[in-house]
Amino acid sequence: MGILLVAANLRAAVTALSPIFDEITHDVPFGAAGIGLLGALPPICFAVFGIVAPLFTRRASLEVVLLVSLAAIVVGDLLRGLSVSFWMLVAGSVLTFAGMAVGNVLLPPLVKRYFPDRVGLMTSLYATVLAVSTLVPPLLAVPVADSAGWRYSVGMWAVLGVIAALPWLAVLVRRPDARRVDAEVEEPGSTAMGRVWHAPLAWAMAVTFAASSLNAYALFAWLPELLHDTAHTDAAQSGALLSLYAGIGIPASLLIPALASRMRNVGLLVYLGAAFFIVGYLGLILWPGVATWLWVVLAGLGPLLFPLCLVLINLRTRTHEGAVALSGFVQGLGYVLGALGPIVVGALHDVSGGWLWPLVFLLGTAVAVVFAGTVVARPGMLEDHVAHARSR
Repeated sequence: MGILLVAANLRAAVTALSPIFDEITHDVPFGAAGIGLLGALPPICFAVFGIVAPLFTRRASLEVVLLVSLAAIVVGDLLRGLSVSFWMLVAGSVLTFAGMAVGNVLLPPLVKRYFPDRVGLMTSLYATVLAVSTLVPPLLAVPVADSAGWRYSVGMWAVLGVIAALPWLAVLVRRPDARRVDAEVEEPGSTAMGRVWHAPLAWAMAVTFAASSLNAYALFAWLPELLHDTAHTDAAQSGALLSLYAGIGIPASLLIPALASRMRNVGLLVYLGAAFFIVGYLGLILWPGVATWLWVVLAGLGPLLFPLCLVLINLRTRTHEGAVALSGFVQGLGYVLGALGPIVVGALHDVSGGWLWPLVFLLGTAVAVVFAGTVVARPGMLEDHVAHARSR
């Protein structure tokens, strides 16, 4: 319950604001630039704090650091709900997303610690909760804002953070060892973090994670406009297709980690994700007005690479130290590159005046995943890749 409740907190604040921007601006004025900044904060914070999150475990145990991250989410949500200025809203958002970033990094090693014999199952469950927690806030944001005000709509998610902290407080009470830092188990340290930068497996997984993140953020930002211009859909149809794109990831989140934990060659799943991207984008380029829903579904299946990377963090490491270091590296670097997706796609659209070059760019990222898949498919653990790199 602790792991699943934490997962429920790691996306809610990302999608809780955008549906009620109009209501918020009545009290806290900001324009298109402000919306752009708020939209860019999640991947930026996920990247920055994802990279430094492993360093926090040098000072405290995984459980203690996780509780601190939940506290940051709670305080950040409340600060956003109480905002009286745009920069107060930004500060609350940064604090919330920082807590989420740390939670992103810590969940894989926590699964490895508490469920070493059920890594695939637990990763499937929490990845599915992540997907659901992305869909629910937009559905509730407008009704709550209409009935109780936007401040309640934004701040109410703090309650979820408080609930998620309760099981971990119980763990700390019942297991005193969970309060201590075990240098061999939890501390990634500068040495481990430095070594992971030299591992081909880490880079291949980071590229795979980045491609999934980049494509997802790009289409969340631009898919409605793209479909309106190319397939001539109206606003309702575009919104429904965007929901279809988001929802199709739920079954993938449930199935892929469990499947990967049973496969000898997980590279096949990497190639499958890349193929979904490629076929979906080719359909949107060549026949956007024909079976539009099919191309959206295929493009939406491409991000199966996200839950795949989450489970591989545990399947491709022997130690908790390795899992923490690999999780921080893959998610930190992956979100740095992922944050470029909406920006590059928007810039290419402005320069070209159409959607061909943005879609070609996204196709290129899918091809990069194919090359990364050849490395991910090789047998071996992160520690083996690091040892081989050091010997060279």
